[in-house]
Amino acid sequence: MKLLKGTFTAMLVGSLFFSSCKSSQTADTGTSTTQNKGMKKTAKGGLLGAGGGAVLGGIIGKATGNTARGAIIGAAVGGATGAVIGRRMDKQAEELEREMKNAEVERVGEGIKVTFDAGLLFATSSAELQSSSRADIQKLAETLKKYPGTNVLIEGHADNTGNDAINQPLSERRAQAVADYAASLGVERSRLQTRGYGSTQPIADNSTAAGRQQNRRVEVAIFASEELKKAAERGEIK
Repeated sequence: MKLLKGTFTAMLVGSLFFSSCKSSQTADTGTSTTQNKGMKKTAKGGLLGAGGGAVLGGIIGKATGNTARGAIIGAAVGGATGAVIGRRMDKQAEELEREMKNAEVERVGEGIKVTFDAGLLFATSSAELQSSSRADIQKLAETLKKYPGTNVLIEGHADNTGNDAINQPLSERRAQAVADYAASLGVERSRLQTRGYGSTQPIADNSTAAGRQQNRRVEVAIFASEELKKAAERGEIK
């Protein structure tokens, strides 16, 4: 499983960490995570303060163009509560990575990001899930039901082929299709949010076929709800 990486992000996190430490003399802003590769993921979650996490999540999401990752980091609470949530996310991520064969699972902060290749989920220009892709979403739904108390943001993304007059609504419908199927499998609808971004958040070079394939994707951000955070604070989550 991949941790949050990249030179730019590391520099940004480091800068915010020192800034938050400095500003904490006059305001309670919390602390940010550091990019220590040897540190356990749960420890990282424990270092991320609530105020700093919200600010950091918004800045990273905007700066890197990855709103799913930003949403996860922005929802972090840090401290002992964050460490408890992090351990819970470790377990869920391990199960997802073991069970889902055609998706990329990443532990980010105190949450999980799952990336599906849209080419495997949908036929070209279609928002109807292919039967061959449903197994992985079924596994996702099973873990979401097994680990309640999380919010789930589902995002659709496209490459720059054509124009966003077509790509934008298609990305929205694809995100909704994943949410609808998960809900049909028993995931509470209230936990699911969907967004479509068309071609505005590429993660690879759109000038190559391989890059365009990577950009055609559905990302799922899983992060703690307010109820789960409160339960963790009360010591009810192990």
